[in-house]
This record gives sequence, structure tokens and C-alpha cells, in this order.
Amino acid sequence: MGYKNRLDRAFDGVPILPMCPGRKYVLFSDCHRGNGTNNDNFLKNQHLYMAALRYYAKNQYTYIELGDGDELWENRKMEQIEEVHGEVFELLSQFYRRRRLYMIYGNHDIVKKNTSFSQKKCSSFYCSTKQCTLPLFPGITFYSGLILENPDSGKRFHLTHGHQASLLNSTFWPLSRFLVRYVWKPLEQVGVLDPTSAAKNYTTKQRTEKKLTEWAKENGRVLITGHTHRPMVTQDAYGYMNTGSCVHPYLITCIEVENDTLTLVKWYMDAGTNGNLFVERSPL
Repeated sequence: MGYKNRLDRAFDGVPILPMCPGRKYVLFSDCHRGNGTNNDNFLKNQHLYMAALRYYAKNQYTYIELGDGDELWENRKMEQIEEVHGEVFELLSQFYRRRRLYMIYGNHDIVKKNTSFSQKKCSSFYCSTKQCTLPLFPGITFYSGLILENPDSGKRFHLTHGHQASLLNSTFWPLSRFLVRYVWKPLEQVGVLDPTSAAKNYTTKQRTEKKLTEWAKENGRVLITGHTHRPMVTQDAYGYMNTGSCVHPYLITCIEVENDTLTLVKWYMDAGTNGNLFVERSPL
């Protein structure tokens, strides 16, 4: 099966969420929440992510994660990730209880599409700060894609992770997971980057983005993904966009959606004139 067919299938029978006055969405991708070790690339930006989540919770946004939220290729146990990042999951669970959270799986957390995994690993978690087990996402479904639609204008945004453009990261993901877990993870600690990763290899990144752009334009769609970690928006009527990731050096990026308008936003640490540090939100 070619990548175009894989992208087509990602939107078969997926939920269509309304874009209407009063509905606001924030799209995150590629958090890669880890287990707190040196390979946990999310750890350095957790404070930025928490500040962003609190802002979007306060301002009544619906949170949508476009895959690779948790790093389940390098790490075997979801429980370790939940324990290390307990405060994050506690806040995400609040979005879920208010029916303002949707999750898409990517290649690094593709096991979440298995209902038995999500029921066993994502229904509850142990919160180390409160020293008790709390509900997480009981009954959640992790989707291959989602569609945002304005019922008045007919405008549609198609959301998925984007790994479908890569045969190695989609059809042959068990092989890729094996290589990441047992080959590239140890080498990463000494500075060797995974050459098959769309996020770490420039040529692979360009090839992936070209395929995603071709699919969007050929189908007359606005396609929003993660996967390559490179934030991108376009002014074209149809085309490819990317939320970026939460593992950039010193910042995280996301896309806000309100009234058919997409805004690429970065969150980063800045210093005031008094020398105090604070987290800043800045539209790009």
C-alpha cells in the first residue's frame, strides 16, 4: 500500500469536530514524554508545556494531540512515563473530564490504537504528588485522524500524525521501534542521531514533507500533522501544515484554531527587566 492510500485510510470514519463560534482548539504534537532519564527529550520543556496547558485550560480551548505524545519506542512502560510526568497527566485528565481532549496516535505511540492497551494503561495513573491513583482517560479512543469542520463555510482541516508518508514508520513500525530501542537510543547518548528519523534527518524530513504536501494538494485539503517536528503554516487554500513539537531546544510550538483561523504559536522562557524569568506566548 502506498503512502497516499495510507493517508486516505487515516481519515476513514473518524470524528468530525465542529468549528463554530465559541469553539477553540489547540493542536500539539510530538511531546515525546519519556521516563525522566537522559533520553527524555520532553523533560527540559515540561515547564513550558505546563504553562501552555494552564493557559489553554483557563481560556476554554479543546486540546488535540496529533501523535507521539508519549515515547513508547524508547520506553517499554507507560506507567513510568505517567509517574515521572504526573502533573502533566493530571492536567490533561482535567481536559478529558470536561470533554475537551482528543488524542491521535503517531508511530512512537502506535500501540495506543490497541483498545486493550488504552484501557489497561490509560484509564488511571498513579499521581506521585498526591500519592494516590487517579482517573486518567477512562474509555478513551486514540484515533488515526480527526477532521475539524465549519458547518457554515464548509472549511475543513484534516489532522493526523504524518508518519503514513513513511513506509518504515507505518507499515514496518515494529522494525523501526526495534532499531530505535536497541540501536539508536544507546547511540543518541553519545551524540549519534537516528538517520531514519524524519525529525533528525534533513533529507528524510524534506522527503516526508513533500509527500504530505502532494497528498494535500491533490485531494484539495488542508492537512495538519506533526512527525517532522518542523513547524509550518501556509497561506494557500490547500496544503500542508505542521504543529512542530515540544522537544525543540528552549521552546515548544503548537497551532491554535479559532473561527477558521490558524495561528502558529511558540512558548519560550524570557527574562524581564528585573531579571526574573517568565514563560512567554508569542504568535509566529
